[in-house]
Amino acid sequence: MKDLYSIIKSPVITEKATLHNEVNNQIFLEVDPRANKIEIKAAVEKLLNKKVLAVQTLNRKGKKKRSGRFVGRRPNTKRAIVRLYPGEKFDLFEGA
Repeated sequence: MKDLYSIIKSPVITEKATLHNEVNNQIFLEVDPRANKIEIKAAVEKLLNKKVLAVQTLNRKGKKKRSGRFVGRRPNTKRAIVRLYPGEKFDLFEGA
């Protein structure tokens, strides 16, 4: 993966992610499935200007969903839990 902008897809905004952001100083991100921890760390440090302490990743399988008699699937996704250094803060809603 060369392009930093293709590694990080979007932040994950859930109650659990918000709680971890406030208490544990962690960010939940949806990332490209082919990205590894080193690339994710470099992308966060470069694009968000934050110092990263650790990166944890998890692969999520897509669920089967029905629409009448047809069965489809949601796509597989990869998430990264990025822990920032104690002095760093990431406030997603600071402009609002």
